Formats: sequence, C-alpha cells, structure tokens
Amino acid sequence: MVRRQGCELVHVPYLFWLPRYLPCPYVVTVHDLLEHMYRARNGSNFKRSLHFHLTRLVLKNAARIFAVSQFTKSEVQNLFGIDGGRIEVVYNAIDPRFLTGHASDADRQMLAERYQITGPFLLYAGRISPHKNIVRIIEAFAALKAELAKQDVYPDLKLIIIGDELSKHPDLRRTVVRGGVQNDVRFMGFVPIDVLRIFYDLAKVFVFPSLYEGFGLPPLEAMAHGTPVLTSNTSSIPEVVGNAAVMVNPENLFEMMRALQRVLVDQTLRERLRCAGYEQVKRFSWDRSVSEVLAGYREVVS
Repeated sequence: MVRRQGCELVHVPYLFWLPRYLPCPYVVTVHDLLEHMYRARNGSNFKRSLHFHLTRLVLKNAARIFAVSQFTKSEVQNLFGIDGGRIEVVYNAIDPRFLTGHASDADRQMLAERYQITGPFLLYAGRISPHKNIVRIIEAFAALKAELAKQDVYPDLKLIIIGDELSKHPDLRRTVVRGGVQNDVRFMGFVPIDVLRIFYDLAKVFVFPSLYEGFGLPPLEAMAHGTPVLTSNTSSIPEVVGNAAVMVNPENLFEMMRALQRVLVDQTLRERLRCAGYEQVKRFSWDRSVSEVLAGYREVVS
C-alpha cells in the first residue's frame, strides 16, 4: 500500500516491535516504555528477549524518533542504546475541550441528578492499571478520612475513581472494604470528555500518584480547570507539572495522606496551585507540537 501510494515517509504514531520493511523511511513516536519496564516480568525469558531485540531493531532503523518527554527520550537512550541526536522531544498537549471554561449551574445539576454527586470529592481519572497506584490512593484516602474526622472538617468527603476495566481489578474493591470506606468511594467506569471536564472542575483535589508515566496528561487536564493537583515525583511527571502541583513519593502512603490533607485545608496553597496550573497548561500546545513534527518530516525527506 505504501509503495502504491508513492509515500516519501511513513509515521507510525506508537512504538511497535514487529519490524516493517518499507520502501521509504519511517519515523516513530514513543510514548513510554511500559512494556519493557513494569510489564517486563510477563512471559518467558525468550519472549521478553525477542520483544526487546526486535523493538531495538525498529528504533535503530527509524529515520527519526519522536519522544513525548525528555524522560522518555532518556529511557530510549539508556535502555536501547539509541543515539540521542536521532530522538526529538515533541510534547503532548490536552484536548481543547478541556479549555471551554468552568462548570455551570446546569452542569452541577446534571452531576447531582445523573451521578448523585452533591458534596466535596477527590478525583482520580485515567487508566485502571497497577502502575497507576490506585490501591495506594484508596489507602491514603481511608487514612485521610480518619485525620479529617479528628479535625471535624470535610465529614462527607468522597473519592471518585474514573476509568474503565474496573472488573479486571478486584483488588481495588477489596482495598475499599479493608479501609472501611465503602460508603465514600465511587467507581464511575468510563465517562465521556464532556462529563469528565465537569468532574475535573468540581473536584477539590485531583490525585495522580502514578509510578510510571511517559508523559501523563490527566494532571494538565485538571490544571486547565484550576483544580489543585497532587501527583508523583517520579518519571516524567515533574517535567510535565513543573511547580504547579504538590509532588510526593508515590510509594509513601502517609506522605500522600498528609499532602492531601494540606492541599484540602490550606487556602493559600490552593490559590497558588490554581494560578500556577493555568500557566503550566500554556506551556503545551498542539500547534507547537505539530509544527515540530512537520519540521522533523521535512528534515527526514530532504
């Protein structure tokens, strides 16, 4: 098909591992190396080794590699031994639908009627996967509820978890039961962007203590709504959030709980995060990213 169309260049927008033998140069976008990091324990040694070496061949044969963060670029360099001069960082940016303003009274009413949400809540939105660290979010929330009860603040605080494939992770519901917060944790499954933006806007804190991210869009999506963000100090996340979020060790449950408590009750901190978040989102633009990709195309073709 590529030959029939007379293509000068092919862009594969994700990292693949089966080599393509194409009649023209190709470029590839690397979003993360999750398959070679957190999932590397799956399968036999032979399969893992084959997967690694074929992926390395794909990267070595690419005319240009686009990495979505400096962190991902360094991962590709260090793990696969690829020359950094062949890797260009092109950042992601958020969907423009998250930039359409704040929730209206009608939006609040819709959330109350359709989802029965009327009080304050913490929010997680994203994939449901072990590396997203959702079990610790629930554990930190259970500890936070006990601390808030001592101060007699936020007695009706909820935790809302948005993400599909929840049925594949029964450990999440077991953690809820173990923490005694069955009445305070809600699993929403998938919601469309037009509804998700309302959840972002009304959340007291967006919680994203992921263990590994190639970029990590959800914190920026929350910042676009002025919502304070608590996230990890690992992988690409500090590069993405800058000084516009509270960052914690994602494996330290009590550090996470204490930080959540501080973000909830410290109004000065909340206002600083709100203003810094708006500015941080402006650093990432699809117009800029597209221009950088097009410039990469031209260099390869010429």
